[in-house]
Amino acid sequence: MSAAAGTDVDTEALLGLRHVVAAARRAGVERTAALPGPITTKRRGRGSEPDEIRPWTHGDDIRHIDRNTTARTGVPHVRTFRDEREQTTLLLADFRPSMLFGTRRAFRSVAAAEILALAGWRATGLGARVALIAVGAFEPVFVRAATGDRAMTAVIGGLRRAHAAALAAGPAADPPLEDALSLAARSLPRGGTVVLASALDTPGAAFDDTAAALRRRIDLVVAVVADAFPRAAPAGVYPFLTTAGTRGIHTGGREKGDAAAAAWIERLTKLGSRAVLFPAEQAPETQMRAIGELHGD
Repeated sequence: MSAAAGTDVDTEALLGLRHVVAAARRAGVERTAALPGPITTKRRGRGSEPDEIRPWTHGDDIRHIDRNTTARTGVPHVRTFRDEREQTTLLLADFRPSMLFGTRRAFRSVAAAEILALAGWRATGLGARVALIAVGAFEPVFVRAATGDRAMTAVIGGLRRAHAAALAAGPAADPPLEDALSLAARSLPRGGTVVLASALDTPGAAFDDTAAALRRRIDLVVAVVADAFPRAAPAGVYPFLTTAGTRGIHTGGREKGDAAAAAWIERLTKLGSRAVLFPAEQAPETQMRAIGELHGD
């Protein structure tokens, strides 16, 4: 299979999803300010919560120059601020070995990247800061939180690098998903949102406790990525070989496949999280309704 067939992350395709999200936004009613009622207003001002200190670039307001850093380094630096109403959305990509699998259209890992790209473009369109953590049988890939198109360009680049690392890592056992949740909890400030895209294989013995603890500080929403075969295979017995070299047997049947996904959604709901099923065989352009459900629209 080629990258175009869904075995690798397509950077250009993920960048193009910006237009899918924009079209969906134009088709609906959107509030751009944290105000009650249907009135649409623009936020003004620089905000009051410190964000970062960085070197001055052309176009920066000289009133924001940080004197102490400038004096210490001899290079002009500015202090940036953000609106305290801005929220941070952390996109958590599951690229563990079990996600490098798919029977129709795309690997589950590729579908996860597409879902997170949609969620990220939606978040930046609403003025939120977006960050990325991608996990698998490789060192986690981090992209720091930022706003706007540049943030999503960096996130998509991170998805591409992480997926390439996942493919290059070769057969391995899945590390527990609870470790990824713990990493996300340490990386996100209180009040933010984690968007996890995963098939939820090998969650780990402490997954529920970890998710519940995370929910006390931040929101957790889960895109449950499901391949077509387990949900639609005729009743029967199907031997398989995992990427780690382990042999197993899958007993097919639509009812069983649907029940497994429903059980995860119910389990996550009881933990206080929102979860929505995302079939991997569906093109990302058709997933905007599910993205809205994921965020409670």
